[in-house]
Amino acid sequence: MTYQETLNYLFSQLPMYQRIGSAAYKADLSTTQKLDEYFNHPHQRFKSIHVAGTNGKGSVSHMLASVFQSAGYKTGLYTSPHMLDFRERIKINGQMIPESEVVDWVEHHKAILAKLSPSFFEMTVALAFDYFERQKVDIAVVEVGMGGRLDSTNIITPELSIITNIGLDHTQFLGNTLTDIAREKGGIIKEGVPVVVGEYSNETLPILKQLANNAKSTLTTAYEQFRLLESKIEENGIKVFVVENIEERNKFIVELDLVGLYQDKNIITFLSSLTEICKIFNLDFKESIKAVKHTAFTTGLMGRWQVLSQKPYVVADIAHNENGITEIVKHIKSLKYKTLHIVLGVVNDKDVKSILKVLPKNAKFYFTQPSVPRALDFEKLYDFAKDSGFDGEKHPNVGMAIESALNKAQPDDMIYIGGSAFVVADALQLAISNVQ
Repeated sequence: MTYQETLNYLFSQLPMYQRIGSAAYKADLSTTQKLDEYFNHPHQRFKSIHVAGTNGKGSVSHMLASVFQSAGYKTGLYTSPHMLDFRERIKINGQMIPESEVVDWVEHHKAILAKLSPSFFEMTVALAFDYFERQKVDIAVVEVGMGGRLDSTNIITPELSIITNIGLDHTQFLGNTLTDIAREKGGIIKEGVPVVVGEYSNETLPILKQLANNAKSTLTTAYEQFRLLESKIEENGIKVFVVENIEERNKFIVELDLVGLYQDKNIITFLSSLTEICKIFNLDFKESIKAVKHTAFTTGLMGRWQVLSQKPYVVADIAHNENGITEIVKHIKSLKYKTLHIVLGVVNDKDVKSILKVLPKNAKFYFTQPSVPRALDFEKLYDFAKDSGFDGEKHPNVGMAIESALNKAQPDDMIYIGGSAFVVADALQLAISNVQ
């Protein structure tokens, strides 16, 4: 099979949550464990870092991978979803798994895939762990797909567990309250393995502390360790953070090529996680900080406040829930522009009303839908928005919506593209096609 034929097989034969939603979700680890047994438990032969959270886990995972790469470790990175190519999910030292590896792996193991009928995510985790083990990585940074307790990645016993934050997302699977979701995400806490918690609330922290206590794990809260004093974006496109170590009362600077306002929160979780990692791996903290200045470049991260044009200022970001969109709106409000245009699409299992309520009604909206089966129909999104007091245009695909926004925008306007990672994926694909 060719690479494209292999992808077609995977997308058609295996349930894929990214595309079809809840029908692909499995509320147990039995298939993952059977696959793991078939491959002889590859994750037991490399060290790992496990990262969960409602928002920010992707950015933090990439920052940590950049640190390990800079320190000379052969570094695996497992993330989801992908933007343009399935292989983005599985990287070593910033390089995607080769197409030939994917093709050969599927052809060689078709029988077990047919026998167990794993979900797309279960299969991808098995491929990643097998590939990392065969390539003899020193460390793998593993991002949780959804939740934690029943996520396919949760067969690992990492050196460090990280929970970036806890918000209301995927409530149909993880529970309708923050305490329920905290229990699910806290399910990655392992016996004796230290855990770092980023943002927390009075509802979530007691749950996480109890889980850590039951597992005899040391729990560190990032915001009691570090405080952000200031952040600004330099002309060279690098974001500069002035941070204080609360206990030591010393200030220092961190530079990062991810410039979203929400990175103000992620950087604190990252620094606390890095503190633990430096202890575990005997790394130098000051030297390690330098590695994140070029995180996106080093690891190939896309879709986080990604600037596609300057005049008009066009930005795409994968924020896809109320908490994430709230941070996006804060960032937008901090900028100078004449008119704001928003290209918005969502998937059908999101709480659309909670997303709409945090968006500015004085923007010009272009309601659309991403090119995945899970997409909420653009007509339904338009009707939802109209009932909530919004007005705007409706377009059947992202390309048409962006084209209309670009035609109407002036050079000093801003266009924000988002609402779903899949809207951003469509936008990035269009951007690449236009360049070519």
